[in-house]
Amino acid sequence: MRTGGNDVRLRGRATAARLVYSDGEEPSVPVEPVERKLAAILAADVVGYSRLMGEDEAGTLARLKQHRRELIDPGIAEHKGRIVKTTGDGILIEFPSVVEAVACAVAVQRGMAERNAAAPVHQRVVFRVGINLGDIITDGDDIHGDGVNVAARLEGIAEPGSICVSGIVHDQVRDKLDLAFDDLGEQSLKNIARPLRVYRVQIGTRVTPPVAALALPDKPSIAVLPFANMSNEPDQEFFADGIAEDVITALSRYPSLFVIARNSCFTYKGHAVDVKQVGRELGVRYVLEGSLRKSGNRIRVTAQLVEAEIGNHVWAERYDRDPADIFAVQDEISQAVTIAIAPAIAQAEQQRAMRKPPDSLDAWAAYQRGLWHLGKANADDNARAESFFRRAIGLDPNFAGGYYGLASAQHQGARLFHTRDLAEAQSSAEALARQAIALDPADAQAHAFLAITLMQGGDHEGARAEAEQALIINPNLARAHGSLGATLIFSGRPQEGLAALRICIRLDPRDPELVIRWLQVAQAHYFSHEYEAAVEAATRAVRTFPDYPTAYRWLAPALGQLGRTGEAKAALAKAMAPLAFDLHVRNRVPWMRPEDHAHMLEGLRKAGWEG
Repeated sequence: MRTGGNDVRLRGRATAARLVYSDGEEPSVPVEPVERKLAAILAADVVGYSRLMGEDEAGTLARLKQHRRELIDPGIAEHKGRIVKTTGDGILIEFPSVVEAVACAVAVQRGMAERNAAAPVHQRVVFRVGINLGDIITDGDDIHGDGVNVAARLEGIAEPGSICVSGIVHDQVRDKLDLAFDDLGEQSLKNIARPLRVYRVQIGTRVTPPVAALALPDKPSIAVLPFANMSNEPDQEFFADGIAEDVITALSRYPSLFVIARNSCFTYKGHAVDVKQVGRELGVRYVLEGSLRKSGNRIRVTAQLVEAEIGNHVWAERYDRDPADIFAVQDEISQAVTIAIAPAIAQAEQQRAMRKPPDSLDAWAAYQRGLWHLGKANADDNARAESFFRRAIGLDPNFAGGYYGLASAQHQGARLFHTRDLAEAQSSAEALARQAIALDPADAQAHAFLAITLMQGGDHEGARAEAEQALIINPNLARAHGSLGATLIFSGRPQEGLAALRICIRLDPRDPELVIRWLQVAQAHYFSHEYEAAVEAATRAVRTFPDYPTAYRWLAPALGQLGRTGEAKAALAKAMAPLAFDLHVRNRVPWMRPEDHAHMLEGLRKAGWEG
């Protein structure tokens, strides 16, 4: 650099540096020797901060300040931490010990999970955290060095809501804190010379709120948890997810079993779980859990079936295979589990899984990634899901799942996030669903999705036929029961539709689209003139997704019919999103009968609407 017209260069070690001008003269002020010390460093940032600020800058800042004031800053103080610096979305903290750093991080992440449980998905502030113990250089109130850099890199590879720690941190705290860890193996971190052993803290608290215990169904019931990825390769995460999903699909084809849907099972992903708790929350007798580990050109899959109520191990097996045999492993697991949990069908013909695998495992992996993003139920992840499904189609045009997945993402984008025109999305989704069925007529998901698109186009008979076909193929498919329920409601048979929707919700109690299911329940009760029940269901929809105006559009007329005008007017004010209100109220959508539309308008006028 240049100063006062002279070239300046840095010479010597950091601890004994000298600034020397090009003419050989030294500056009059000597450079201070640096101070080094060992410290525990925590780096954290907000996931999706740019999106949050873009959608609601003032609200995001207010929520972040509230979280800091009420939870984060008191936690840092309690554990003797010092905030070194903050950025818009990040924070760097120094602790006197790794025990205090990890204890603070766990307390904050658990507290944020509880706070987020009551917040709309698109308003949740979610942190990821990295912790390291290392040598640092102090510079006034600031700190530098590899100890800081490693903590920042660990934060960068942490999943939303999780904590990643270095091997030295794990070794220091594993016997001092009542925590479990997932060994993520050696990770190559950006700008860090050597691979680093990394562990993920098992926080043990999920973002979703706990639910009341559900009664057990009359027939054998099972939840298949996401398989844990024990490999050193993060890409194997989607391989592990795919095994669990395909086992769910295979088991669902047995009418003798009651199988919880993928969406609800995967809410436990990445968390240490108690199978007894899973059994209570999902209302199942059995829980299947497993793991995947890839080493070289071999893959090892382990699976164990547990009777949830008493924790008894019913069955366990280990499979060592070439990755090319992954679909055979899925078949073996689903067949063995079926025999173990359903004695009533043990003498029946032992079916192989009916799933048709794609020709390309790369397409299958892209499809799994799309499903992962789709389940996050926010606009950014929904867009990423679309891109992965398009990639799956490009890699294997004969794989039906890519077309169905893309249809789902487009439909969800239009219905929940308004990222595309609804009519355009429905037309595209119908074409994609038909293409998936043409490729694989036994794809129950595609039939169920085609049913919804036909219903929304006003073809109730065609929709019902597709939904019933989906249930013939897969009697445990929650989406098929939901499609049938919606079709029956809007074709003048609301009580029959209500029965189908109750099965749908029971099979998938944590569906990302649960707001739509409760909205359909409210509509069924409203069309049956059961206004109190309609208010209750619409209120549940509002709690699930407070910013979804359609929920208020059914809450308002139900309150109006009951004469609760003050509450009705408040709901009506939130219902009048211009685009949705014009489409559904001022105009009649194709799937609603004229008499049902008139019934809705009657309630809205009683709520105070003057249209």
